[in-house]
Amino acid sequence: MSEGLTLDDLSVPLRALRLLATDFGHLPAPSVAVSTIYPDRLKLTFYDDLSGFEAWRDALGIAPDAVDYREQSDGRTCVLRAAVDHAGAGVDLVGYGDVTAAARSGTAR
Repeated sequence: MSEGLTLDDLSVPLRALRLLATDFGHLPAPSVAVSTIYPDRLKLTFYDDLSGFEAWRDALGIAPDAVDYREQSDGRTCVLRAAVDHAGAGVDLVGYGDVTAAARSGTAR
């Protein structure tokens, strides 16, 4: 619930983001989201960049078999999802890419 939240109430995912930027600043930049709906979560999203998703998956220590693979848009777009706890925040890692590119890279299952 987002009623009455302050910026301080988002400190856990913001702290996690700060630590990720410090530790992994050399990795590709994702789209970043922090929400008052889920004030303990940080979302890192890659659009058309599955290699960026994979770099972050590896850096966060997420096993390849812990990644959920789905398809959308009549099978043209793959969606990769994984989650991990980091610095007290839940981190959701999401990647969108072309199914054909995913098949070539071995990401598709």
